[in-house]
Amino acid sequence: MKKTNWWKNAVFYQIYPRSFQDTNNDGIGDLPGITQRLDYLAFLGVEALWLSPVYASPNDDNGYDISDYQKIGSEYGSMQDMDELIAKAQEKNIKIIMDLVVNHTSDEHPWFQAALAGPENPYHDFYVWRKGIDGQVPNELLSNFGGSAWSYVPALDEYYLHLHSKKQPDLNWENPKMRQAIYQMMNFWLAKGIGGFRLDVIDLIGKEPDQLITKNGPKLHELLQEMNQATFGNYDVVTVGETWGATPEIAQLYSDEQREELSMVFQFEHINLDKQAGQRKWDLKALEPQELHAVFSKWQTELAGKGWNSLFWNNHDLPRIISRWGNDQEYRELSGKMLAIYLHFMQGTPYIYQGEEIGMINYPVTDIAEVDDIESRRMYAERSAAGYSKEEMLTSINAKGRDNARHPMQWNDGPNAGFSQGTPWLPVGDSSEINVDAALADKHSLFYTYKRLIELRKKETTIIDGDYQVIETNNPLVLAYQRQLGSDKILVVVNFSKEVQSYQFIENPQIKAWLITNYQEQLTNQLQPYEAFALKIL
Repeated sequence: MKKTNWWKNAVFYQIYPRSFQDTNNDGIGDLPGITQRLDYLAFLGVEALWLSPVYASPNDDNGYDISDYQKIGSEYGSMQDMDELIAKAQEKNIKIIMDLVVNHTSDEHPWFQAALAGPENPYHDFYVWRKGIDGQVPNELLSNFGGSAWSYVPALDEYYLHLHSKKQPDLNWENPKMRQAIYQMMNFWLAKGIGGFRLDVIDLIGKEPDQLITKNGPKLHELLQEMNQATFGNYDVVTVGETWGATPEIAQLYSDEQREELSMVFQFEHINLDKQAGQRKWDLKALEPQELHAVFSKWQTELAGKGWNSLFWNNHDLPRIISRWGNDQEYRELSGKMLAIYLHFMQGTPYIYQGEEIGMINYPVTDIAEVDDIESRRMYAERSAAGYSKEEMLTSINAKGRDNARHPMQWNDGPNAGFSQGTPWLPVGDSSEINVDAALADKHSLFYTYKRLIELRKKETTIIDGDYQVIETNNPLVLAYQRQLGSDKILVVVNFSKEVQSYQFIENPQIKAWLITNYQEQLTNQLQPYEAFALKIL
């Protein structure tokens, strides 16, 4: 199979199916809803849709707890709906990327149910089991959702490992039969013509729990190379790994083409810049734009020629970027355009999260009863017991909670924003101004900035292949960089603040052409609030 690396030129769009478009009015988005909106996505210009999980699941963690890998969850439709979506998307040159969780399953998966029969059952060893020590848990490993990572099964007098919820038991990647069962399932999906996989918490599969190693275990890359050879390495598809612990050095191991592992990874170094050092994400601090610029620039230069970047501001686990690092009041559209322009001229594959292109914002709550997300609710319970105030905890949830990204897509200014005629599973935000219909009607909207950025990526090879260089501006709030391929140069400059900013280059550029701006095509030494532009220069 010839590899074309089509994903280096493409822009991806992430869909959270539960919240995208509901067609049967049960309040939950579904696969026919995605098929129904393909024209909109094709008009935007994206070439791949990453779907958060749509497999059968009891939804303890909104589908990231899979009970049947080869069955569609009934709330989303049927396998026939999935096949139709893949086929209709292909007609529009759009590939479907499946979100796959192979670090753990649901405890309701038949494998785990069989494993509960005890060590004599072959499925028992599909999971990670240990005896307790003096009536206590095997060791001090903690779950990412709080509390011990071990749960006790009295009938077996054994503990099983779960690095997430206790309803998400970890698979035992030491077991070759388990691995073959996973590869067989992956090939089932690849044979359907999907465009690839996003691999959830893939850096955990090499865990060595007895050594307290969870991320980046010593056998991780060996396992990924085996997976590549047994599955997606035989197809012209994309693979992106979610790797919270990746550094540029580690990312090179994953995404260097010679190593035959993954196409790219999601790294999250920039995402952690507004939390206090050494603390959890809930412990907030203000973002320093220069820190952000330094992190992006490091990944641009250190992965150049040795791997591939993914570029993103939002996903289903993160708050809305305009509310987070932009300005979701007076400068909602301008700050949204600034953030988009800053990111999309970098080297890597950009990911747009549903609603990002129309400037959707966070959804504040006033009580924990309004919160659906398991992670936020766990934090609230823990911190309540530790004596935190309700106000402190809700401030953290409103800033960083995962529900912010999961409220339904806003299609119009009608009832439930056109998402559903039923009662939505999560309430819909204020769509009086922020909706797709309004964005499409206004040729100066944020939507058309994203559309233009996607078009530029297809036209300007410098964005794909050019070198990256930081440009000094003598102002910490004005961020600038240059991309260069041969004699072709693109300069990107943004004001990462709501005030007018002066700036100065060491050498003033000569303009060859304006590529994009969120103000007027006029170059001065002052930038308006959240002003951003990209120029071709001599």
